[in-house]
Amino acid sequence: MDDRRALLAGAERALLAGAERALDPSALFGGASARLRRLVDFQAAAWSATDPGTGLVTAPMHVENLGRGEDCFAYWETALLEESVVPFRELARAAVPAAGLRAATGGLPARSVQFRKLLARQGVGDELRAVLRAGGRPWGVVSLFREEGRAPFSPAEVALVANLSAPLAGRLRALAVPAPGPADGDEPGPGLVLFAPSGTPLSINDEARHHLARVPAGPSTPSPLGPPLPIWLVGTAAQARAVASGRDREAARVRVRTRDGRWLVCHATCTEGPGGAPGPTAVVVQAAAGADLAPLLADAYGLSVRELEITELIARGLSTGDIAAELVISPHTVRDHVKTIFGKTGASSRGELVARLFADRHWPRRDDAVPGR
Repeated sequence: MDDRRALLAGAERALLAGAERALDPSALFGGASARLRRLVDFQAAAWSATDPGTGLVTAPMHVENLGRGEDCFAYWETALLEESVVPFRELARAAVPAAGLRAATGGLPARSVQFRKLLARQGVGDELRAVLRAGGRPWGVVSLFREEGRAPFSPAEVALVANLSAPLAGRLRALAVPAPGPADGDEPGPGLVLFAPSGTPLSINDEARHHLARVPAGPSTPSPLGPPLPIWLVGTAAQARAVASGRDREAARVRVRTRDGRWLVCHATCTEGPGGAPGPTAVVVQAAAGADLAPLLADAYGLSVRELEITELIARGLSTGDIAAELVISPHTVRDHVKTIFGKTGASSRGELVARLFADRHWPRRDDAVPGR
């Protein structure tokens, strides 16, 4: 028994060490899933980053043996919009951010919408799902599937995955920092994708195609518009329909990391047709602005609300005296905050701080700024 515990502990350390070495979320998910198989028996898995503000799935996604793209979309659609048995949004707030389906239903998994609609016909016997949570925010979700005929996930296995939640989420949070450097000069305008009230894609513009081409490849669903559309985009449209129908209140908005480490924001809204009939759902995809990235940056670097305020003012070019006047605090206090900000971000100057966090493009600088004070 002691040898078994030592082996499991070593495998868990290897998993976490590999996560710390991961250079992007896709590598983190792939490596963690492969190493987790040495600790927990599962036949299929689905990993996804989530927007820490809304909890909606975003890119990248990593799926193993879950079936076709349509099935993958059906899983996320029911997981986020219909599921009433340990839904992800409840796990995000729960004391323990992981649960087994059979244990949660008293051995009656058919109480789950997902199980009835999708998992049972795929031969799944149990699901272990977890939210990867850090700082009280969901940075990712994972579902592990065990085929029918095998023993349900044990309390020890659920506890093990729950213990991995914070360190894996912490690494996802650290990887959220945007890549440095100025924006491309030919950055296109907002992309637009329209969906019928039924969810069928109706039209897409060239700007949307350009933005989507920058996002990591992942599970998608067929589209009559040409290439398949990523599940996170179709899911955001579905969330908008859920809000419009009164089934949900959460915002239909996600931030998406591109392959080059930049960020896009995707938001959806339902329109109204003649006579109040449901109109198309409009999904806009565009380069993320400062207001979209500020919460991500604050979480990634561990900045307080006040520190983020000062960082934004530095990015706008305000001097120490201007910042003090703006926030009604003393210049000495501003300098103390700046010192702390430099320590948290690893920057050694204001210019480096702005380049590292905002790439000189998210907040405009004042023309009359006095640098370096």
